[in-house]
Amino acid sequence: MAKDSVAKKPEPVVDDYGVEEVNAGMQVVAFKLRDEEYGVNIFQVQEIHNLVDITRVPFAASFIKGVINQRGSVMPVIDLKKRLGIEETPYTAATRIVTVIVGDLQVGMLVDAVTEVLTIRTKLVDPKKTVSDKAMEKFLSGIGNIDGRLVTMLNLEEIVGIS
Repeated sequence: MAKDSVAKKPEPVVDDYGVEEVNAGMQVVAFKLRDEEYGVNIFQVQEIHNLVDITRVPFAASFIKGVINQRGSVMPVIDLKKRLGIEETPYTAATRIVTVIVGDLQVGMLVDAVTEVLTIRTKLVDPKKTVSDKAMEKFLSGIGNIDGRLVTMLNLEEIVGIS
């Protein structure tokens, strides 16, 4: 995590009418897939784990990497790069499993590295304006801009396939 991301006091957010919004913004867990940064709402993230052995499941969807033992219960793990059509890369010491809650389902997502928790204080850009692939569009909920740093927000309901 960046040292100065914790020390900075957030700037007040003013809406279109010049009225300061109180507690505006959304906290996001940001992570890397290859060279791009993605994020999910912090309220959907349960925990972040180091990479552990994943047991393959026969006949599972191609993006399901397998299952892991999560405190005595079986949790599916999604290969997020495969699900999003991103070229695969080897695992590294920074590879993590991000456990998310989607509806009543607990799922792990393989990511290249977790970067930090960010606060997005601006409106998300509609992904329909930026993505030409209609199939990919459903996996995105918007693109956040944090001081020129773009974070693509994921629609976990679509990624997990429960919507």
